[in-house]
Amino acid sequence: QEVKIFRALILGELERGQSQFQALCFVTRLHRNEIIPSESMAKLRQKNPRTVRQAEEVRGLEHLSMDVAVNFSKGAQLSSHIHNVCAEAKEAIYTREEDVKFWLERGVDGSMFEVLPQTSDLPDLQRCKLCADRWKPCICSYSLSIEWYPCMLKYCKSRDAGGKVSSYKCGIRSCQKGYTFDYYVPQKQLCLWDEET
Repeated sequence: QEVKIFRALILGELERGQSQFQALCFVTRLHRNEIIPSESMAKLRQKNPRTVRQAEEVRGLEHLSMDVAVNFSKGAQLSSHIHNVCAEAKEAIYTREEDVKFWLERGVDGSMFEVLPQTSDLPDLQRCKLCADRWKPCICSYSLSIEWYPCMLKYCKSRDAGGKVSSYKCGIRSCQKGYTFDYYVPQKQLCLWDEET
């Protein structure tokens, strides 16, 4: 179904009444050519596997407004991985309306999605970092960075005996990318890290 899943585990602050950890899942559409195919990965052997890698290319920050909740028990229709990856985040799986439209066109059952309240529905809904009351709903922001991932194949050129040039796959280009997700929470208590940013 062309699905990309981000899972975040945030350690709780017990002295502030939080549980041991909080899990979040962000599900978005995976675009073609965004990551290299797994078949290509399997064929390319990595030299020095213990080396700490630096990304060759830094891709820009992507800011995503996650305005839809995904029902965990029905999520397997979207991706079989949701059941495993998002097990701790059953009540906190988010996606975007534009991605939902794409999946609905491909026959995914729409009953797994629930549109979350927006600023237009609740005029006094504000960002959690600006909200003084810990028990009020607000728009939470969570940022993460993927320091290294295989984003493209590298091609090298070779010349045969007749002088004809041909290209072949000879490696992987790596990228780094940052994401910021905005999403609705029913109370600021579920977004206390937003105070520190």
